[in-house]
Amino acid sequence: MTREQPAPQPTRLPDAVLRPAVGNVFETTVEQLATAIRLGVFVVGEQLPPERDLAERLGVSRNTLREAIAALRDSGLVTTRRGRGGGTVVTDAGHGPGGRPTPAAATGIRHGAALEDALDYRRVVEPGAARLAATRTLSRDQRDWLLESCAAVRAADLSAHRIADSRLHLAVATVTGSPMVVEAVTRAQAALGELLAAIPVLRTNIEHSHEQHDAVVAAILDGDPGAARTIMEEHCDATSALLRGLIG
Repeated sequence: MTREQPAPQPTRLPDAVLRPAVGNVFETTVEQLATAIRLGVFVVGEQLPPERDLAERLGVSRNTLREAIAALRDSGLVTTRRGRGGGTVVTDAGHGPGGRPTPAAATGIRHGAALEDALDYRRVVEPGAARLAATRTLSRDQRDWLLESCAAVRAADLSAHRIADSRLHLAVATVTGSPMVVEAVTRAQAALGELLAAIPVLRTNIEHSHEQHDAVVAAILDGDPGAARTIMEEHCDATSALLRGLIG
């Protein structure tokens, strides 16, 4: 039996992924926006939300937001047009050939204990998110969103596959209605993106991944938490096996 959601769930990734910046607000704002771009929350060619809305969502002043956007411009991730019809547009997703993160995005988790920690973290977080999603009573829009996100991964070419894949995983996290789960899956996907940058894109693995994505989404829509968790565990294990084998 499914359990009624206690509150409305966001259906757009920016509403779920972006959260109030704390501590070093400038650096945290840059990190959140850059991560959102790398994970496909904002895709190439898409305009960022208006400054006022984005600053409110991140809980920062507009001056801090402008400084953060300037840092993104300096990094080549966005460009800003002034005047009527202007705004800040994503111009690069920080990825190299095959849709994989460029070396500049690396944070040093590709070795030994750090690599194992990243894979273990994902193995805990993402199956739990899938299980929780399957306990929720989803709206028609949310059900359609999961199906459309799954179809988008299948339709993506190799250069766009990683972005579409991460958007699906973030959609699963978002329909749980838990901001903490969304934050955890965002971290897991950001780490995974760096790890995948170290191996080639393998078509056979992608086909296998498509089948697992379909099965996870089906289990969530059927309200089957056990199956959703088990299939997501198998999905995480398959990717981990490749990474351990090819990275070492």
